[in-house]
Amino acid sequence: MGENLQNGVRLRPIDLARGHGLSTQAIRNYEEDGILPAADRTPSDYRTYTTLHARALRAFLALVPGHGHRTATAIMRAVNQGEAEEAFRLIDESHVQLLDDRRTLQAVERALGDLGPAPVSGAGPGAADRFIGPLAGKLGIRPATLRKWETAGLVHPRRDPRTGYRVYDEADVRDARLVHQLRRGGYLLEQIAPLIAQVRAAGGLEPLEATLSDWHDRLSARGRAMLSGAAELEAYLRESGPAGSGSP
Repeated sequence: MGENLQNGVRLRPIDLARGHGLSTQAIRNYEEDGILPAADRTPSDYRTYTTLHARALRAFLALVPGHGHRTATAIMRAVNQGEAEEAFRLIDESHVQLLDDRRTLQAVERALGDLGPAPVSGAGPGAADRFIGPLAGKLGIRPATLRKWETAGLVHPRRDPRTGYRVYDEADVRDARLVHQLRRGGYLLEQIAPLIAQVRAAGGLEPLEATLSDWHDRLSARGRAMLSGAAELEAYLRESGPAGSGSP
C-alpha cells in the first residue's frame, strides 16, 4: 500500500488487499470482525474504503506478530468502538505475559544451572530406579510432596508389579529435581507443568538447554514486534481521532 494515499481517496477492497498479499474476502472479513471501521457503500452497494482503513489494516497486521491474532483483533475492535482504554488494557496484558515468559525462561536457566550432574542415589533393582523415600530424602521434601507432583502430572513413576511401590527412573528423577528447583523459585505447579512437558519433548535437559538461545530470540522478536505494533496503532489513533472512534 503506497504511503502517498491521502485522506478522502476512495479505495476498493482489492486496493487494500494487494499491498499485503491478502484476498478481498479477507478484507471483508476484517471489516465484519471489527478490525477495520465500517466501510461506506456506493449506490450500487459496493464497499469503498479510505486511507484510514489502510492505516487500520497496517496497525492490525503489525499487532499480530507481537500479540497474536485474537488479541490483535480485540485491540482493533476496541479502538474502532471508541474504547481506547480497553485496547490499552489488552496491550498491557500482553506485555505482562511477555514479562512472565521472560521470568519463566530465567527460572528455567537458573534451575538447569542449579541441578548439577549428580544423580540421586537410592534403592532399587537398577541404577536408574529410585523409590519414593530415598528420592524425597535426597531432595529434602516429604514423600507426600512427590505424590502431589505425580497427581499434577509433573512426574510419572512406574509401579513395581510385585510390590506396587512407585519406582522413579532417571527421567523421573530429572523432572523431580527440576520441579523442586522451580518450586523453590516460587513457581506454581500449573506454571511448572508446561516446562516439564518441554523437557520431555526435548528428550532431556541437554536438548532443552540447546533451545534456550532460540527461546531468547523469540522473546526478543515478540518485544520488537510489540514496539512496531504500538507505533502503527498510535498512527492509526492519531488519524482516527482523539476518541479512537474509527469513523472515516
